[in-house]
Amino acid sequence: MASLKEIKGRIASVKNTLKITSAMKLVASSKLRKAQGAITGMLPYQKGLEGILSDLMNGGSADPRYFAPVPQDKPLKVAVVCFSSNSSLCGAFNSNVVRKTLALLGSHAAAGNEVTVYPVGKKIADAIVKAGYTPAGDYTAMSAKPSYEPAAALAEELVKGYMEGRFDTVELVYNHFKSTASQVTTQETFLPMQEFSAGQADVDFIIEPSREEQIALLLPKVLKLKIYTVLLDSVAAEHAARTVAMQVATDNADQLLSDLNLEYNKGRQQKITSEILDLVGGAME
Repeated sequence: MASLKEIKGRIASVKNTLKITSAMKLVASSKLRKAQGAITGMLPYQKGLEGILSDLMNGGSADPRYFAPVPQDKPLKVAVVCFSSNSSLCGAFNSNVVRKTLALLGSHAAAGNEVTVYPVGKKIADAIVKAGYTPAGDYTAMSAKPSYEPAAALAEELVKGYMEGRFDTVELVYNHFKSTASQVTTQETFLPMQEFSAGQADVDFIIEPSREEQIALLLPKVLKLKIYTVLLDSVAAEHAARTVAMQVATDNADQLLSDLNLEYNKGRQQKITSEILDLVGGAME
C-alpha cells in the first residue's frame, strides 16, 4: 500500500490535472459554439447555391469535363485531400482520419494509381510524411484559422489540376460534424462532380446572361464553397470531439480523486488506530 505522503502527492497531481481538463473543456465548448454556428449558417447557403445550379442545368449545359466519368481502363491520377486538426487531445478525431486516409492511399497504391496528397492539418500531414508520402503543400494554417480565401485557393488548385488532366479524380476525407457526441469519418468524391438532379420547379426563367454563362459562373463557386464547407465541418467536428474528450477526462479525474481521497482517509484512520493501540499498549505495561 502506498504511503500517505505518496497518496497526498497523487491527490495534488490529479487536482492540477482536473483544473487543466476543466479549463480545456470550457475553451473547446466556446470554440464549438462558434464553429457550430459557422457550419450551421453555411450549409443552407451551400445547398441553396447547388439548388440554383441544379435549376439552371435543367435546361442548360455545363462543361462536360466537370462530370466526366472516372476512367476504368488505366491507372488513375488521384488527388486526396484530407482534413485533421493541428493539435491533439481530441479523442479519436485525428486517428480516424489518418486510418481512413492511409487505407485509401493503400488501395490506390495496390491498384497502381498515382496519388497526390493535400493534407489540411498538422496531424494528418505528419502521418502522411511518416507513411512515405510527400505533401503537395503546407495547409496547416487553414486548419488553425479557417477562412474562405485559402479554401477557395485550394479548390482552384484542385480544379485546375483536374481540368488540365493532372488528376482523374479528387477525393476528400474528413470528419463530418453530426452532433457534439458524433463525428462521422467521411470519404467522398469532389471531382468529377456528381450529376445534379432535375430542378424542383418547372419554371420558365428569364435569364440574363444565358443559362450556359450562368452555369459556367456558378460551377467554380459551388466547388470553392464545397471545400470551405468541408473545412468548417471538420473544424466543428474537431471542437466537438475535444469537448467530449475533455469531459471524459474531467469525469475520470473526479472519479480518481474520489478514490484517492477514500484511500487517503482509510490510511489515516489505520494510522490513527495503530497509534492509539501503541499508546494503550504502552500504558498497560
